[in-house]
Amino acid sequence: MRQKILMMGPIPAAQMQFLEENYAVTRLWQEADPEKALGGVKDDVTAIVSTAFGKVSAKLINALPNLEIISHFGVGYDSIDIAAARQRGVVVTNTPDVLTDDTADMGMALTLAVFRRIVEGDIYVRSGQWAKKGAMPLGRALRGRRMGIVGLGRIGQAVAKRAQAFGIDVAYSGRQKKDGVDLPFYPDARALAEASQILMVCCAYSTETHHLVDMPVLKALGREGVVVNIARGKIIDEQALIDALQSGLIAGAGLDVFENEPDVPSSLCRLDNVVLQPHQGSATHETRAAMAQLVVDNLRMYFEKAEVLTPV
Repeated sequence: MRQKILMMGPIPAAQMQFLEENYAVTRLWQEADPEKALGGVKDDVTAIVSTAFGKVSAKLINALPNLEIISHFGVGYDSIDIAAARQRGVVVTNTPDVLTDDTADMGMALTLAVFRRIVEGDIYVRSGQWAKKGAMPLGRALRGRRMGIVGLGRIGQAVAKRAQAFGIDVAYSGRQKKDGVDLPFYPDARALAEASQILMVCCAYSTETHHLVDMPVLKALGREGVVVNIARGKIIDEQALIDALQSGLIAGAGLDVFENEPDVPSSLCRLDNVVLQPHQGSATHETRAAMAQLVVDNLRMYFEKAEVLTPV
């Protein structure tokens, strides 16, 4: 009998095809009546494939008496109730490393876009304003600025290397100073912001990092400061950020993530000192395929050997 897998969202086609050829798959996100569909398979489900947009709650975990593993498509797993999974003895995996470079690239792309006014320049040309008005307002150089990285994990370190190649000084904050890292360390986000002109948010989301970047942190960053978030939207107090941007308390922001995705406040969308992306940090064909393959490999190894490659 084939293992029963509950899919909370889509993954790339090749890996989706493999799952459907080798396991009994229920595409819960496509069901007209998800609750009814779940009721028909809940006793048989042994695995969940989850995504950032499909919440795996304690209620769901406890409704599946034979659940053994949750293979998550993503490095951040805040959409899963980890405590409930652990209490049940359910293995949870994610997809670290394979998305590090693309996400770090997005962090630098957003930084460049804000400082060099890339999006504004594109609109300026397409709308005919260049021909009518002449040169658009100047951007700002990156060289010689300091980037404060909140969370110097895999992605944070990859961003640091890229920033240094642009002539940017780098500092960081985190739960503790990292061994072997020769960069200035600040004990908290506020102190880091005060010493920086670019605040790059790379840390994991948790109850401890919820609204970590709040109004005091934004005030410390100052009028020349720019916030870039490639982590999770809820790490920043979104309303405080909007207020800071509208009032000129900070200079700008580059955001790939938001508090209530995919709903983005209209007040944020109207600001011309912000560059927005629809959670595209890992969104390349190559990286999404690698992430999906790791999801598959974790499942296959678990069912064959009771082992996994990337446990949470």
